[in-house]
Amino acid sequence: MNTLKKRLLSAAPDAAAIVLFLLISLAYFFTPLSEGLVLGGHDVQASVGQGRENVEYTQRTGETTRWVNNVFSGMPTYQIAPSYKSSSTLGFFQKIYAVGTSGPLCYLFLFLLGFYILLRAFNFKPYLAALGAILWAFSSYFLIIMAAGHIWKVMTLTFIPPTIAGLVLCYRGRHIWGGAVTALFTAFQIQANHVQMSYYFVFLMLFIVVAYGIDALRKKEAKKWLKATGVILLAGILGIAANLPNLYHTWQYSKASIRGAAELSPLPQEKSQSTNGGLDRDYITQWSYGVDETLTLLIPDFKGGGSSSILDRPDATDLEGYDQFYQCAGATQQALQQSNQQVTPPGLIQYWGEQPMTVGPVYVGALVCFLFILGLFFVKGPMKWALLGGTMLSFLFAWGHNSPAFTNFCIDHLPMYNKFRTPSSALVVAEFTMPLLAIIALARILREPRALWANRRGKVGLIVSSLLTAGLCLMLTFFPSLVGNCISSQDQQVLDYLTKAGGPEFTTAYSGAITSMHHAILSASALRSFFVILLGGLAIGLYYLLNKNREKAQGGWWLVLVLGVISLVDLWGVDKRYLNNESFTDPVQLQNLTPTAADRVVLQDKADGRVLDISRGNPFNETSNHSGYFHQSIGGYNAVKLRRYQDLIDRQLHNEMNRYLAAISEAEGDMTKVPGDSLAPVLNMLNTRYLIFGANANQAVRNTYANGNGWFVRTLRFVKGADAEMAGLTGLDTKHAAVADEQFRAVLDGSPLDSGSIQLTSRQPNELHYQVATPKGGVAVLSEIYYPGWEATIDGKPAEIGRVNYVLRALKIPAGKHELVLTYRPASVSTTETVAFVSIALILVGFIAAFVIALRKPRKEEEPA
Repeated sequence: MNTLKKRLLSAAPDAAAIVLFLLISLAYFFTPLSEGLVLGGHDVQASVGQGRENVEYTQRTGETTRWVNNVFSGMPTYQIAPSYKSSSTLGFFQKIYAVGTSGPLCYLFLFLLGFYILLRAFNFKPYLAALGAILWAFSSYFLIIMAAGHIWKVMTLTFIPPTIAGLVLCYRGRHIWGGAVTALFTAFQIQANHVQMSYYFVFLMLFIVVAYGIDALRKKEAKKWLKATGVILLAGILGIAANLPNLYHTWQYSKASIRGAAELSPLPQEKSQSTNGGLDRDYITQWSYGVDETLTLLIPDFKGGGSSSILDRPDATDLEGYDQFYQCAGATQQALQQSNQQVTPPGLIQYWGEQPMTVGPVYVGALVCFLFILGLFFVKGPMKWALLGGTMLSFLFAWGHNSPAFTNFCIDHLPMYNKFRTPSSALVVAEFTMPLLAIIALARILREPRALWANRRGKVGLIVSSLLTAGLCLMLTFFPSLVGNCISSQDQQVLDYLTKAGGPEFTTAYSGAITSMHHAILSASALRSFFVILLGGLAIGLYYLLNKNREKAQGGWWLVLVLGVISLVDLWGVDKRYLNNESFTDPVQLQNLTPTAADRVVLQDKADGRVLDISRGNPFNETSNHSGYFHQSIGGYNAVKLRRYQDLIDRQLHNEMNRYLAAISEAEGDMTKVPGDSLAPVLNMLNTRYLIFGANANQAVRNTYANGNGWFVRTLRFVKGADAEMAGLTGLDTKHAAVADEQFRAVLDGSPLDSGSIQLTSRQPNELHYQVATPKGGVAVLSEIYYPGWEATIDGKPAEIGRVNYVLRALKIPAGKHELVLTYRPASVSTTETVAFVSIALILVGFIAAFVIALRKPRKEEEPA
């Protein structure tokens, strides 16, 4: 009983830290949460649209569908809503870990708690671990991705620090605790379903493993290292196995998605972008962080901040050059409109970096940068080099096309690397390593303040870290022109055009005004970072003066408190620019989109069919998934759509859509004057029953040429390979003819190819019922997307499904009247679920064993690692 009481008393500081994290999180989101608002964001809105059919099916039946029809004419749900019973079990334990919090309050709390657990695994004191948690959690990128609605990415990142905490515990000799923690948070991390984030941190974990290995060799403890490594590997396998349903089906689906190998030969303009089975190089590296842009880690507005309008800045009118800019931008806007050019006037977007756009910068904190660089001199041991290596590697990853040799090597040789995009997100590793090394450095300062100035290394470290951070900030405060004119290449292109069109005098004045404004923004941001470092440095200096003559340092708690307040105020102020009350919305508005006039017209027609909505721009990149919310959509938004459907978009649908729309416009919407069968055979075979037009989606035109839910073909031609299949589809009379790959000859060949009728009688996302009739038998083509795993029965007897017209399902139907049923309920779900539940049970056994041993065996006091 005394042991238990001691345990409870020793846990009091940790409990206090948890309460503190809850209060901080609640304070950040107090206003929107108290008003009942929910977090909006692009990805949240998109998920509502694409997930509605799945949600409604689950609410109606209590089952989970693995297929939806409302985006891209139909696709699996493995990356839309990866829901499994084992995942729900893990979700239950996640809820316990998050102490019942949800939404943005949960996300921020878990960021804080996860890093705290990591630092406690290193055996840092609770107050120092709490400071480290604040430094990590309030790094700007994490709040920015919350605002954007990248929730899978957010949750994955929250579970990475405690996963590494398990690794640290193992190498510190606490194998059962370490193994259980590693397994559980590996399972949580994988369930969060953002492989790219986990992928980047695998390299850092390898660096940490090597660091512990080097340390073990120095201490002649290689056997202990091997034992701990074995426990970690076993724990990792358990964490992976606990997610086997998701992992297996994601792997299976990835082969057919745009992340898998291309089946078509690349077009001439695409050959240089080929990546041997992955995404195109330009697509992979489109969001690459600039090499000099990396200074946003120290100065948040080094590139102006986010891609919002400079007119939204509260201090915009006070910026030097603003009046001149406003006049020039207004004149430019008028001139561009008169020439029918959709170009944003230079300088209107306050971000002047080279990414296509950005919500905001990656800012880890000026004080963190100072302590990180100081730690490179002040901290000893292989862990420092592991963290430095991880930091530099994350920079190289993030620079993307700005470090072409390294990036092309990774794309061509690193497993899975060509499946990922947005390399700038690799900076999450630096956002981890920099505060971690900063805390390790601060811990040594607290223990040995005299070492700051007692030897050459400490003196050099202080001087170098001060010059590279505070010195650089002060220099850019007074001389921002040292980094150039601060005009993006996009703006410069427009300015060059204006020079040719209107003369150099105007553009000289215009560019000068933009430069003056941007220099003012940079100067103010640099000065802000300078003062943050100055205040932190003064606090550290005072601590040094008070303890330089003492044998044992005292008062570390007040230094941590002061640095915590400085850092929290600094990071909070930057974060609130990007995740604030305006990021929230009424839950009714988020979950119930408003139908347009055109939507209402389509909804009144109860006939089954799909919609092509061009009122929102490119229908195949409709980021809101508005049309998928109300209809079965030809397009939509999803980052991992089927590869063959993307091929269809690129090689057929784009060109066909443009021709068809031009003809409809010329006929003023009179479809009787439009040769729909010859102009839109592919749209017709997808059963596109309506086209939505108008800036306000106020016009719906019925496509009277749609093929319907199914039809019999008179001719069927077999070709060899995807190239021939796509070529055969071009100009094909899809109502009467079909083209199929040779691999489906055994499934589809040999029918008399007679005519007949097909009527859809029932539709569920994963089950379709048809009444079919044909006098002699024939090949039925269905306007449904082919994907392995769909099963068919004709009058209850199994029938094989083939593929025609590159993407559609087809079957041989015998003569007579029949009931045709198609279902999608993969048996692999049940098998993988069994493995997952066994793994979850073993992880729980590990925690129980660790807890029992901890009660029976008092823990020895240890020095921080």
